[in-house]
Amino acid sequence: MDTTITPAQRDDAGTITRRGWADRIGYLAAGFTALFGLLASAWAIMGHGYPFGAADPDGEGSLLWRVPAGVAAPVFAVLLLGAAVTALAMAGPHAVRLRGAPRIVLLGYGWLVVAGLLLVVPDVQVLTYAGYAPMLIGGLPFGWPPVDYSELFTWALGYKVFSIAAGLLLARTVLTWQFRTAGACPSCGRQADAPTWTSVESATRWGRWAVYTAVVIPVLYAVTRFAWAVGIPLGITDEFLDELHDTGLVWAGLGLGAFGVVGAILTLGLMQRWGERFPRWMVGLAGRRVPIKLAVVPATLVAIAISAAGLTLYGQPELFDELGGGSLTLIPMALWPLWGFALGAATLAYHLRRRGACAHC
Repeated sequence: MDTTITPAQRDDAGTITRRGWADRIGYLAAGFTALFGLLASAWAIMGHGYPFGAADPDGEGSLLWRVPAGVAAPVFAVLLLGAAVTALAMAGPHAVRLRGAPRIVLLGYGWLVVAGLLLVVPDVQVLTYAGYAPMLIGGLPFGWPPVDYSELFTWALGYKVFSIAAGLLLARTVLTWQFRTAGACPSCGRQADAPTWTSVESATRWGRWAVYTAVVIPVLYAVTRFAWAVGIPLGITDEFLDELHDTGLVWAGLGLGAFGVVGAILTLGLMQRWGERFPRWMVGLAGRRVPIKLAVVPATLVAIAISAAGLTLYGQPELFDELGGGSLTLIPMALWPLWGFALGAATLAYHLRRRGACAHC
């Protein structure tokens, strides 16, 4: 297998350029967003097929719930096809070189579409199914839980996952171009006058607070769900607790609470030694360095899912009224956007601490 690394070079303007995976991701981003844009165009032209918001049986909590399909589909098409052109302009060794206001405008447009793909199109359904995944997979051979999997895994859910994939590819493309046009390494973003917050020492300090925040919030959520499972109506009425037990939903909540606790423990690894080297009890791996991507990739995906789910709640203010306003039922969920942001920050700090020297610059 060819493992040759193409070295970094500077173009005539002194900007670091490098052919390789960063450029290929730009082309992938263009392909993904173009495909998504063409689908949206088809939905707009045919007048049906749009899968989000009111058109999604599971999308009542979506930020797109109140946007009519006749408006959303053409807007999607324009934004996504524009993003595909933008990704092409930013990809490859011949990417456009802009400075000043035009550069800021192009970056703003790119990050706007990224935010839409990662935080607006996905909703609480993505996080919910991620939390239920262990139960769904583990219980499948035993026919539990008794659900119709064809009704769970719909086209709408598939499009939401596709949106996250396209958003991540576009985010990397925009970030690479942002680095390149700032005279930094397009791979790691390092430059001579790098901001101090990216240093190992600084990332260690603010990353610790981010980790603590990202641990406390899911534990608060889990405490309420565990209490309900053992019959304690923490933050809810006795009638509502009885209903949860009668319908079996309390066990789903218990599963999500356990998922949150496991996530909190893994989040601690972003600042613990066992998050950098496998612990002794892991036979065959003990003492070996934990690959950075093994922690960064799943943590990033979870941070996106949590943030999108949290924003969903704020897009549906009536949910606060239905669940009792500021009761303990909803408070942990109302903190999900903060949880997602904190987990993302903790993941970035972990990356900055461990990335070491860049092989490309």
